[in-house]
Amino acid sequence: MDRKIACVVLVALLFALNYSAQAQQTKKVPRIGYIMSADPATESTRTEAFRAALRELGYIEEQNIAIEYRYADGKLDRFSDLAVELVRLKVDVIVAAGGDSRIRMAMNATKTIPIVMMSVGLDPVKEGLVESLARPGGNVTGITNLGRELGGKQLELLKEAVPTLNRVAALYDPAIPGTAREAKGDLTVAARGLSLTVRSWEVRDADGFEKIFAALNKQRPDGLFVLG
Repeated sequence: MDRKIACVVLVALLFALNYSAQAQQTKKVPRIGYIMSADPATESTRTEAFRAALRELGYIEEQNIAIEYRYADGKLDRFSDLAVELVRLKVDVIVAAGGDSRIRMAMNATKTIPIVMMSVGLDPVKEGLVESLARPGGNVTGITNLGRELGGKQLELLKEAVPTLNRVAALYDPAIPGTAREAKGDLTVAARGLSLTVRSWEVRDADGFEKIFAALNKQRPDGLFVLG
């Protein structure tokens, strides 16, 4: 449901950007360039939600709208090439699904084609993706869940659920943009205001969990906070 709501917002933004008198006169079929981070099977749920949202707004693929799908198959370096490819195809808008690094790749590919960001959990202002939330400027717009700003509130809820909470272990993957800063900075600041102590732990892959939890079993923190 969250994905579907997000797609409705994205589509509304898309057509606000591309609706023009010229398009009406020439009956041009808008083309969306849609770049996804993973493979088609992994992205199928989100893709179908996107198409369903379009249909609800009266836009049916291969009838009055066209979509150029591109999949990075989990390879970050491919995302940049796919963005450049869509620019060469002269799509009307690019929808980029992924973190801030992927949005930057799309931004590097074009300064004129509108880019709609989705699945971004970081503050787009702090990350330099837009000038402000009220007036994004440039050619980037879209949605974000501002996950980092909710860290303090999540800690507060954890303390309410566990009144004896004092020490919290925060797990994060340094490969995910912004999580190290959140664990060592934002979360630590929020914890002080709640009289909590947060210690951050890096988990780089699935094998790292066994080592981390062996250490946590010895230290016995009162709570666990998982970022990203």
